Amino acid sequence: MQTVAVIDYGMGNLHSVAKALEHVGAGKVLITSDADVIREADRVVFPGVGAIRDCMAEIRRLGFDSLVREVSQDRPFLGICVGMQALLDSSEENDGVDCIGLFPGQVKFFGKDLHEDGEHLKVPHMGWNEVKQTVSHPLWHNIPDLARFYFVHSYYIAAGNARQVVGGGHYGVDFAAALADGSRFAVQFHPEKSHTHGLQLLQNFAAWDGRW
Repeated sequence: MQTVAVIDYGMGNLHSVAKALEHVGAGKVLITSDADVIREADRVVFPGVGAIRDCMAEIRRLGFDSLVREVSQDRPFLGICVGMQALLDSSEENDGVDCIGLFPGQVKFFGKDLHEDGEHLKVPHMGWNEVKQTVSHPLWHNIPDLARFYFVHSYYIAAGNARQVVGGGHYGVDFAAALADGSRFAVQFHPEKSHTHGLQLLQNFAAWDGRW
């Protein structure tokens, strides 16, 4: 049976993610902060919620920045929400935070005065939003284009490499909802809270060989 390591650095909706992975038959799901267990896993999931400064402080304290660089190179790797944002170069949050830098680009604030067609949009962006599949990818298997996923975020990703954007969202501004590069895939939304389509994405991740 394959193992899926859900990285525990104290910041993430870990049990919801683990339960969803178990529900789709992903294999033996381990919530762990043990670097050796993470290295030995067949697949790795990197969730996150909360303030990026606190997240990055814990990630660096535990040495998970270098560990994430290492394990995401040679096996299926999934970043979720702040776990996705942490993979970028930097974030505007907390007056600027350096991140892991696996994907070029910056995490930017939606702003306090976000409008669309004359309507004021609330920040954080919270709720269901369409995701445009900009590139075909194995993790989109059996998920229709413009399927709706569940988002909770005040900051969005301005990708530095358009070719890595495999899913786009719009909330006042266009933003990268999904990024991919080799065996790495990352999403701004919460698949574990996104019902049928989110569970399909996790099932696709469990079956993916990491090639793209």
